[in-house]
This record gives sequence, C-alpha cells and structure tokens, in this order.
Amino acid sequence: MNGPRADLVDRSAAELREAASFVAMHPLVAAEFHREEFSLIRRHHLHLNRWFTQRFGYRLQVSADTARLYKTTVVPRRRPLRTAGTQPRPFSVAEYRALALALAAVVSGPNVVSLRDLVGDMRAAAAEAGIEFATESVDRRALVTALRWMIAHGLATELHDGVDAYRDDEDADAVLEVRPDRIATLPLPLLAQAETVEQLVDRRQSRRSVRTWMRALLLEEPAVYRSDLSDAEWSELRRRIGEEADYFDEMFGMHIEARAEGLMAVDVTGRLTDVTFPPTGTVGQAALLLIDRLSRQQAARVSYDEVTEFVRQLAADHDEYWSELRNQPERLTAEALDLLADHRLVELGGPQEGVSVLPAAARYAAEPVDEEVPML
Repeated sequence: MNGPRADLVDRSAAELREAASFVAMHPLVAAEFHREEFSLIRRHHLHLNRWFTQRFGYRLQVSADTARLYKTTVVPRRRPLRTAGTQPRPFSVAEYRALALALAAVVSGPNVVSLRDLVGDMRAAAAEAGIEFATESVDRRALVTALRWMIAHGLATELHDGVDAYRDDEDADAVLEVRPDRIATLPLPLLAQAETVEQLVDRRQSRRSVRTWMRALLLEEPAVYRSDLSDAEWSELRRRIGEEADYFDEMFGMHIEARAEGLMAVDVTGRLTDVTFPPTGTVGQAALLLIDRLSRQQAARVSYDEVTEFVRQLAADHDEYWSELRNQPERLTAEALDLLADHRLVELGGPQEGVSVLPAAARYAAEPVDEEVPML
C-alpha cells in the first residue's frame, strides 16, 4: 500500500507503539508533565486498553488528565521505587514507610493540607498501625524524599513554601495541594488480596492464565530463565515464541532473544529501560568488572567473603579513578551485587549460600567463558 493512506497507517502504528511503550514504562501518567505522551495515550485509549487487557491482563484507565495502567498480572522480583531527581536511587525502608503513611493520610482529602497537619496525621496513622514515625532527622529526610516523589508524579503540588526546608528544620511548614483521585488509583488489587509480603509476591495466583502471565513476565523482568517456569510452561512459551515476538514488536518495537537457558525481550529503542547496565559511576564500573570476574569462576556459587575480596582487589586496581566508595569494600560490594541482581545477572542467596551467576551474565564477560556454552 502506497500513498496518503499508507502514511496514515504507518503514523498510527508508530503512535500506538510510542504510547504503549510510554505507559508500560510509566504506569501513572500526569498530563501536566507529559502532555504529548498523554495526548497519544488518550487518543488511542481504546486500542491500547484492548492490547494490554487481552495480551497482558493489565487494565488502562484514562481520565481528563491522568492515565493509569494497572499491572495486576506480575509483581517483578526486584523493581524498587526510585527517588525523584537527577540521580535516582532505590527507596530506603524509612522512605517507603514515610510514603505509605503520607498517602494514607491524604487519600481521603482535603485537597489542600499544610505540612504540619500532614505530619500530625501521619503520626496518628503510624500509631494506629503500630509502627514508629517520629520527627527525628532521619524521619524528616525520609518524608521529604517521599513528598518529592509524590510531587514528581503529579500526586501533590507545592502551593506555598517548599518541603525541602523540613529536612533540616522541624518547625518548617509548607502548603500542599494533593490529588486524592490520583492517589486512590495507586493500590493494585493484589494489595487487597494479600495480608503478608509472601502472599503479595506469590506468583501462583497470577498463573491462572498461563500465557498472559508468561507474556507479562517477559515484559517486566530483564530475563526469563528456564528455571523460572515449569516444564509445561516452558514448552508452551517456546512453542508460541513467534506469536510472542510479533506482539512485542507490534506494541513496543522489542524483539525476543531466545536461548536454551531462557528468553529476553530486548529493548532496542531504550524506551522501556529504566536503569541501563552498566550505569556510570563507581558502582556501575565495579559491577561490570565483578560480573566478568564471577563469570570466570568454576564454582556454581561464590561466597560473599570471596566476592568482597574481589571488589577489594578491583578497588585497589582503580584507586585513582573511583570515588571514596572504593574505601568501603563491604558497602561497594553490596551495592554492586544489588545492581547485578536487579538485572538478573546474579542470584543472591542467604549468608551460607552466597552468589550464583545467571546465564545472562555471559553477555558481559570480556572473553567467552566457554565456547560451548550458549549465551543469552
């Protein structure tokens, strides 16, 4: 097909792919921050919702200024919230606690609240839940981080003064306008169905529709290994790999890479990549060099003491170029291993189990570990 009609079809397909990629990457879209992307999502809302519902078991809800994609099929193993700002990092436990208390305090309104009143409501909610929340320095810093995340995602707006002053001054105040309607969309049905963390991350319930669950797993996880699935599930996925590849290409411009050990949805555009590997900085460099070192080990598992010693040696070799973190090998090791585990390059066991290298790690070895070993 040639001519204007063909151009229109191509443009529509490109818009759908861009909109699907963006909302998959940003499940909560505020129109005031992403006007062009929100316009595409709203324009193609029905088509996108049909795609996500039928193929992934997700649900797309679009209002006048908000798009929310409910990803109810899969809870990723390791995808922490990341702080707002130019150098995002994973939330700490204290920051998660502050965010949960802040959201609980404002979800029922009012739409405008002072920071002082918010802190009072949070302390009351904490007491009711039987958890600690004080106004010590660590709690104030955690709350400011949580509020910055809310502001960056369109859940709150600073009307008078800023929240940052509260980090160092317990008496500082600010006035916030909150969006209870958006906040109410945050919880997933899984939260209502689970009473413990174990129930929340238990994937057996989501496997009721196996094809949908496996497709969502392929989208949400950096890699899906053979060991993640039962024999029947693995056979089903491999049998339908052509159909899966078509879906991922049509919706996201991704292609499926399949090997004996597993499968990976490769994001050639970068639109669905939240954290690249390796990132810049000392932790990223240490992680890259460490995974190369670990890939060469003959043992199935490496103890944490051995890994720390590897990192200590790497830090000594790169003393002139790495940050002060090089002088804290235990901390550098922990952060590098967390980064590798987030990308499913290693699996972290208990203190006695140590670290296992996963097949995709071979992609980052400086030289092939074994010519006979297929790599993801």
